[in-house]
Amino acid sequence: MNIQRWLARRQPSWGELDTLLKKAEKQGLKALDANEIRQLASLYRSTAADLARARTHEVGDLIVQDLQTLATRSYTQIYQGSRRQEWQALWLFYRWGFPAVVQQSRGYIALAAGLFVIAGLVSWWLAWRDPAFLALVVPAAMIEQVRDRGELWMGSIVGIEPFASTNIMINNIKVSFAAVAGGMTGGLFTTYAMLLNGTLIGTIGTLVGQNNLALPFWAFVFPHGALELPAIFLAGGAGFLLARALLFPGVYKRSEALKLYGIQAVQLIYGIVPMLVIAGIIEGFFSPNPAVPDVLKYSVGIALFTALVWYLRQKPGDRLEVKR
Repeated sequence: MNIQRWLARRQPSWGELDTLLKKAEKQGLKALDANEIRQLASLYRSTAADLARARTHEVGDLIVQDLQTLATRSYTQIYQGSRRQEWQALWLFYRWGFPAVVQQSRGYIALAAGLFVIAGLVSWWLAWRDPAFLALVVPAAMIEQVRDRGELWMGSIVGIEPFASTNIMINNIKVSFAAVAGGMTGGLFTTYAMLLNGTLIGTIGTLVGQNNLALPFWAFVFPHGALELPAIFLAGGAGFLLARALLFPGVYKRSEALKLYGIQAVQLIYGIVPMLVIAGIIEGFFSPNPAVPDVLKYSVGIALFTALVWYLRQKPGDRLEVKR
């Protein structure tokens, strides 16, 4: 290979690549138009090939070093820039997309929440009137601890917070995913999951209320429950979306309906997981902490729920229209 002739032929391309890179590095990849981006990718591939050739033919350390620098800068802009766009898309989803899909799915979420609340109220009333119903739902050991010893069970978390928090997160995510997957049973398992969780809350609420432990119990529940319970309702809503696609596809083919409502359900799941992770941390470290006054726990729970409602009511408005 005639090195001087090769250098003379290839150096203009390297100069073009350097110019494009300087523009992208100064103003960001979005400053390049479509043709420039295609040119950048093409020049990167040819420069990478030139680098391999330069190493093979030993054209000189300085040229190899310059080509290596060009290739590294190009890789950073093309691939790291892509990652920056992915992070931006993720930010936009959690900032606007998740509240939008919650609002779009509000009927299905309301159905899940309604089943939970009805089951909770009915089970509370039944457990208050009939101790046999309470014993049917709540484990005997828990009844004995609350009724006979006057103690709540969450004190066992203290001292093993990291382990407990991790287990709580995993369990809550499993429950939520099961509620979502229950949509594939035509919503039967999703309905069962909502009714079961409501029944448990209602009967336990009766147990602690009958034994004058309601105040500390709900102080424990409020901080993490402000996120955990809405996440369960969202999971139930996602499950009912899938059930809708199976049972009532409407003008769509069933496969098309599953794809359409499935995307909506998946978007709900993306929002549920961070909520459950945060709730698990709170439930493991904050909610059972005896050093935290009950009034502060109630205040944190109310503040978190208020913030969640405010967040989920956000609308993209004109801001996203401009970006499109």
